[in-house]
Amino acid sequence: MNDERKNYKIGAYVLGALLAVVARYLIYLPILDPWDRYREVAHRLGATIFLIFVILVISRLVEKWIDQHEEVEGNRYNLIQITRLLAMVFIMIVALSFLFQNLYAAAASFGLMSLVLGFALQAPITSFIGWLYIIFRKPYKVGDRIQLKNMRGDIVEIHYLDTIFRECSGDYLGNDHESGRLVHFPNSIVLTAEVINYTGELFPFIWNETALQVAYTSDMDFVESCLLRAAREDFEAHYPHLVGEEHAQWLPKVYLRSNSYAWMEVVVSYAVEPTDTTGRRNRILRAVMPRLNAEPKLVQFPEGTRR
Repeated sequence: MNDERKNYKIGAYVLGALLAVVARYLIYLPILDPWDRYREVAHRLGATIFLIFVILVISRLVEKWIDQHEEVEGNRYNLIQITRLLAMVFIMIVALSFLFQNLYAAAASFGLMSLVLGFALQAPITSFIGWLYIIFRKPYKVGDRIQLKNMRGDIVEIHYLDTIFRECSGDYLGNDHESGRLVHFPNSIVLTAEVINYTGELFPFIWNETALQVAYTSDMDFVESCLLRAAREDFEAHYPHLVGEEHAQWLPKVYLRSNSYAWMEVVVSYAVEPTDTTGRRNRILRAVMPRLNAEPKLVQFPEGTRR
């Protein structure tokens, strides 16, 4: 459906360009001699409209090519946005050249307008500069999960002036599920604030940990082995292509720490995709708890005087 819509727009722009060419020659028909003084203006207007449609056709063809050849969603989105921006700039130059007769006058007028608007629109211009920073430095792209100040979520759109993401966690959740709220923030924030990107291109995972509280009298080796087994089985089930010695850096680890409330914490640390932290924790706990509960002599949980 999306490709059909793009093809329809390209066809409409081509038709508009052809109609503009036809109109340029129709104005010289003898029947229009009484309006001879307007022919020069109409001639330039037809040429301007033709060039605008040509720019739109080229822009759509470039977008279609990018959409077919760029596999990374975030890069594809950024390239399409740059293409649209360049098309808007060229259209503006063509329109100004029609109004001011030549490109030199158009460029001078454009520069004067930019100077005046620069003082009046400092905040939007700063956000636009922030957009350029996002496009070229790539602190984040569409599809990434980021944390910015006290906000966390998945990027869905990056506009010229602001960015939109679907919030996760938030005010009403204690996990990493989406809250259902869309957050808009100006792009200028990335120029002054720290951006934490959980979705790295070099490292597909982040490290998370889950702790179990057990009594000091428990068999720590047994608890550790159960946690490692549950974490490894879940990882192998979801990422079978990452199993082997060459991917040993993603193997889970277990360590112990003493809790201030007088029990022992057995902590399993494991690799997880940024959007699957809650789900992976639940799967590990669901797998390990029946094994621990099946051995009450080896595993005691904090209860009464058993700490």
